[in-house]
Order: sequence, then structure tokens, then C-alpha cells
Amino acid sequence: MPAPGKSTVAEQAATRTGRGRAVFAVCALVASLAVLLSLGTWQMQRLAWKERLLADMTERRHAAPVAIEAIEQVKREGGDIEYRPVTVTGVFDHGRERHFLATFDGQSGYHVYTPLQMADGRFVFVNRGFVPYDRKEPQTRREGEVEGVQAISGLARDRLAGKPSSLVPDNDLARNVFYWKDLSAMASSDGIAPEALVPFFVDAGDAPNPGGLPVGGVTQFDLPNNHLQYAMTWYGLALALVGVSGFYIWRSRR
Repeated sequence: MPAPGKSTVAEQAATRTGRGRAVFAVCALVASLAVLLSLGTWQMQRLAWKERLLADMTERRHAAPVAIEAIEQVKREGGDIEYRPVTVTGVFDHGRERHFLATFDGQSGYHVYTPLQMADGRFVFVNRGFVPYDRKEPQTRREGEVEGVQAISGLARDRLAGKPSSLVPDNDLARNVFYWKDLSAMASSDGIAPEALVPFFVDAGDAPNPGGLPVGGVTQFDLPNNHLQYAMTWYGLALALVGVSGFYIWRSRR
């Protein structure tokens, strides 16, 4: 039979261990809840940001088009030019068109980016639209290679700061296949100097081209907006954690 003193010491040690475990469990619970609630709140903030962005984008798309010089002024002042309606006049240099790998209406092919030379001698790359794989080369769609001065209406699209992801392949300049829209590479591979280049793209509208190609009006507006679902997931996990912890405490006390 153990001595009373030794039993008391063992009981006190067990009590301290139990209290330590309880404190650790409470701290872990509070920390986990804080993380889950923070993630949910962050997604709600992202939701508000995305809704403002979509509303602003819709408002811009339906604004009256302005001359390209006005868009350049907004760009110089540090404003956002994305999806602003624009008009530009010039002559297409079809021999310098660049091809961006893309899909349209479930079909794979390319967007045709053609430099348009304006009256001041500078170039702006215009996304004229989509062509299927087998119509990549200009000689397969001669009717659409319009000549002379053209008036283009479309949307301004800002240049990318860099490759969107490391998973995106490098552009194949030798084959004239672009996997991401690198404006500098498009221009340099065409022999267009930076000072002769308008620093953004123009996506042409859906006005039909002779022969039907390229198919214009290919700008995508369906930005994903799943932030509410993500927020509900994080908040739901937080609620589940509270429920499980409460049930465990209730069982322990019984």
C-alpha cells in the first residue's frame, strides 16, 4: 500500500498535467477559431472588392468610346484603362501579326494580334479576334486581311506585368505562338521599337471581317467570383469546431 505522502504527490502531479493539457487544448481551440474566422473575413473582403471590380467593369464597357489618345492620357496618369471603349484609326501590317493560343466557343485556335500603324507612325497591337488552328497562317484567310485605313472600335486592355504563372509555357517566338500576352515580346519580335509602341492592347469589337475571319468580339468578362462560397466554408468549419469542442466538454463533465 503506497504511503499517503507519495499518493498525494502523484495526485497533484496528475492534476497539474491535466490542467496543462486543458490549457493547451483551450489555446489550440482559440487559435484555430481565430485562423478560421480570419480566413472567412478575408474572403468577405475579397467578395466586396470583386463585386466593386465587376460593377466598375460593367460601367466602363457601356460607356461611350473615346479616341485612343484619351486612353493614353489615362494610362500616363496612372489610371486603370482595362475594358474602356476606344476607337483607333490606322493601317494594319498583316505581315507582322502575332498568334496567341486561345479557345472560342469550345474551339481551339488562336487570337490574331496585328499591329495597326496610326497616322503618327506608332503602332498599337489589335486583337482582331479568333481563328481556328488550321487557319493560323494569313494565306488561308486572305479575305480577312483588310487593306487601307481602318477605323477600329473595341476595348482597351492593359499589358501584363509578367508571366501569369510558372505553369504557363514560355512564348515560342520561332513558331509565332504566344502562351501569354507579352506585349514587349510581340513588338520586339516584329522589329517595333518601344518608343513606337502604344503601351497597351486593343480588343476589336464584334464587327464582322470579310470572309468571316478573324471572329471579333472575343474579350472575356466572366471573372470568377467564388469568394462567398469560400467564406461560408471557413465560417462553417469554425462553427463545426465550436460544436465538436462543446460536445467534447459536455461529455467530459458527464
